[in-house]
Amino acid sequence: MILLDLFIGFLKVGCFAFGGAYGAIPLIRDVVMSYGWLGEEMLTYMIAVSESTPGPIMVNLATYIGSSQAGFMGAVVATLAVVLPSFLIILLVTSLLRTALKNKYVQAILRGLKPCVIGIVLATGIFMVLKNCFGTVSAPNVNVRSIAITAALFAAMFGYKHFMKKKLSPIMLIVISAILGALVYGI
Repeated sequence: MILLDLFIGFLKVGCFAFGGAYGAIPLIRDVVMSYGWLGEEMLTYMIAVSESTPGPIMVNLATYIGSSQAGFMGAVVATLAVVLPSFLIILLVTSLLRTALKNKYVQAILRGLKPCVIGIVLATGIFMVLKNCFGTVSAPNVNVRSIAITAALFAAMFGYKHFMKKKLSPIMLIVISAILGALVYGI
């Protein structure tokens, strides 16, 4: 019976929680308190823990509460119930989108948006590099360490492409920048 209660309770949360995790907290509180799964103090503590652990707050809370009420199966049931509505909505949107993508007008819009997105990402990257290396116009600040890391990343990217005849993976660039950041700025 507890598994059914967990499923129904967290299905309600998954169906009716809008506005992100913080908008869902009052609904989660109502469901948890109405079933008596946690006290007010423990729920507040679990919300804080769920915020500080990787993953969505709703999923973290569902997993913890399900586990505390019915062990491993409770965690599985509560987690599945809270993500099921979103999963079904995404499936529906994907099936509708697949049909829409065949429309020549939708394709034209997407082809027009592609350069815009590239421009936005490029402009953001350039802004971040300039701001971190040279500061802002109102507060100029040359940061030699940031310039050195940026130069090393460009050298790694273009050197790899020149010598290996293929692009360096963005993931490798992130790893290299993390290592350089740790070395230059200290761990």
